[in-house]
Amino acid sequence: MKVEPMVYVIDDEASVRNALVNLLSSAGFKAEGFASPADVLSRELPPVPMCIVLDMNLQSTNGFAVQDQLAQKGVQVPIIFLTGYGSIPMSVRAIKAGAQEFLTKPPDDEEFLGAVKRAVEQDEANLIEREFNAGVMRRAASLTPREMDVFELAVEGKMIKQMAHALGTQEVTVKVHKRRVMSKMEAKTLIDLARMWDVIRHAR
Repeated sequence: MKVEPMVYVIDDEASVRNALVNLLSSAGFKAEGFASPADVLSRELPPVPMCIVLDMNLQSTNGFAVQDQLAQKGVQVPIIFLTGYGSIPMSVRAIKAGAQEFLTKPPDDEEFLGAVKRAVEQDEANLIEREFNAGVMRRAASLTPREMDVFELAVEGKMIKQMAHALGTQEVTVKVHKRRVMSKMEAKTLIDLARMWDVIRHAR
């Protein structure tokens, strides 16, 4: 079954937001509009190729701040910025920060849809990694604080004896914690754990 791409439009101007959602829907995209970035930040992203269309000049904040918040949450989908009054330095900053496109409002329909299409195609390649990262964070949430300590020491290459000394506990206890970490994280090797730890570290 073909998966419908999803586009989130964040713009506090209802007329602009609705017009873009309607344009996207007519072009075959599943689109949803939001007046506030908080509505997007508070939800889990659907496991489909997607992009976010983001107004640079929101009343409550600006696009760069929202971009930072999305990055801190671990959201890696492409972002297309829209602005009523852009500048070359602003567009350069947006692209350097990872924005997919930087378009002025109102965008040309064909240019806008082309940008969305490219963003969604790029995100298809990122989807597998995003699903992996989400799974890692979900499993990591099941670890106890002590298991997280053992996790970190293990990926640092510490031996059981060194871990026990660092944590002030018995080696047998560390072995139990390590087994639980491997099981809960669904890791077969320390290399698996190291890759997962990298995801957790970047999300902190």
